[in-house]
Amino acid sequence: MSTPPSRRLAASITGASLAALLAGCGGSSDSADGTSAAQSPAAASAISVVASTNVYGDIVGRIGGTKVDVTSIISDPDQDPHSYEANTQNQLALSKAKVVVENGGGYDDFVDRMLKSGNSSAEVVDAVKVSGRTAPKGGELNEHVWYDFRAVAKIADSIAAALGKADPDDAATFTANAETFKARLQPLEAKEARIKKEHAGEAVAITEPVPLYMIKASGLRNATPEEFSEAIEEGSDVSPKVLQAALALFSGKKVEALVYNEQTSGPQTEKAEAAAKAAGIPVVPVTETLPSGKDYLGWMTSNVDALAGALDT
Repeated sequence: MSTPPSRRLAASITGASLAALLAGCGGSSDSADGTSAAQSPAAASAISVVASTNVYGDIVGRIGGTKVDVTSIISDPDQDPHSYEANTQNQLALSKAKVVVENGGGYDDFVDRMLKSGNSSAEVVDAVKVSGRTAPKGGELNEHVWYDFRAVAKIADSIAAALGKADPDDAATFTANAETFKARLQPLEAKEARIKKEHAGEAVAITEPVPLYMIKASGLRNATPEEFSEAIEEGSDVSPKVLQAALALFSGKKVEALVYNEQTSGPQTEKAEAAAKAAGIPVVPVTETLPSGKDYLGWMTSNVDALAGALDT
């Protein structure tokens, strides 16, 4: 479902502050893991790529290798991406980017706003558009397409194509790297298929829609009251009636697991987690950005394995 304006990644920037930053900045950039380092001669000749989150930054790094210099705007695993406020450093990075990878779907609108004000020539990969995912009839778009492995394969192809346009001499290398990356997505789909074979139709609960593509691909049913997960995603209070209905899933042992977004926990989600644990129902933690020390493939392998392990108990 789409992220409402109150929780979308916000941009707050003035022309004066950007001018000051442009005047005082040297040749450094944030890497895909969020660290800052001076550019080497090799990095200076690489394709400058900006990704809205380190999820896409990691994928770009796997496809581009040493031919890309990646800046991931959101890379703190403890930060709620929905509350991120873009700044002048982000504007500067985007103004210099040859390739930009954004999630789209209302998740990181600040990227498009900043590009319009400072860089109209970048090759832009909009992950949601590439995925082909749209809002269901009468519903809202679930923009968390990086939990959809078939969509990620399409996104990898689009990233390779964008890098190839920026560096035609290495286009074949980018395409080959994308094929290698996509091959490593196949075991993840096989794991989901195994869950579906053994647990099709079983019910689980969520705190937010973040993992829903993985849950559905695994043949599982989301039993969470929609009003509960919508309120949590919007950052608004859950009504007492809806909260009780959500907690009853655990006290009544109506679900096999709770898939819990650790990056947006609060009093109401903590109540759900506590109720699940009290009922002996496994809790599967997930996040929206890469945990420290993880790459995309390792992270998603851990997520799918944790879901399978919870259902197998």
